[in-house]
Amino acid sequence: MGTVMMTLDWTAHNAPHTMVADTAQDDFEATLKPLWLRAQAGDEGAYRQALEHMAARVRAFLRRRLQSLPDEVEDLVQETLLALHLQRATYDPQWPVSAWMLAIARHKLVDLWRRRGRHEAWLDPLDEVDEEALASPLVDGHARRDLGALLDELPPAQREAIVLTKVEGLSVAEAAARTGASESAIKVQVHRGLKRLATLVRTVSKG
Repeated sequence: MGTVMMTLDWTAHNAPHTMVADTAQDDFEATLKPLWLRAQAGDEGAYRQALEHMAARVRAFLRRRLQSLPDEVEDLVQETLLALHLQRATYDPQWPVSAWMLAIARHKLVDLWRRRGRHEAWLDPLDEVDEEALASPLVDGHARRDLGALLDELPPAQREAIVLTKVEGLSVAEAAARTGASESAIKVQVHRGLKRLATLVRTVSKG
């Protein structure tokens, strides 16, 4: 009986918070999906607005999960935005845009933990969502050409640092050894390069 009462008390206490969170998520999706569908149809203004909404939500998502690594948040936000741009053709309108977006953000987070040799099992799966279907690997030739074109816009040092650490998957230490640069220099070039790529993604033509 005591256990039942405790469960009822917990439910009564937490139900309003759950309802608020669900409502906020529904409001976010209601705002984002029309923008994203217009963006997919070639509306550049809608695309920029959608990316701004996505960046804010992804930033909040990552901050909650990287409290021990706050310096990693902004680079991972930019990586996620780049991946969203490159994988935009994989979006299926039957899925909520926010679920597709967070699946990609989660993949980037898992990649970060793997690079650091950390176990990612603590990450919560997205509710009732096939993440593999939502965030499929980049095997599409157009996506690879898009990435190559974006990387070509970067200064050589930034391009090399990003290719080594984000494409080839080397650690910062390995990239530093490969190039002869210091680890701090590699980190700076990656950070600047990702910011530049995010800017390019926001301004690139959707046609």
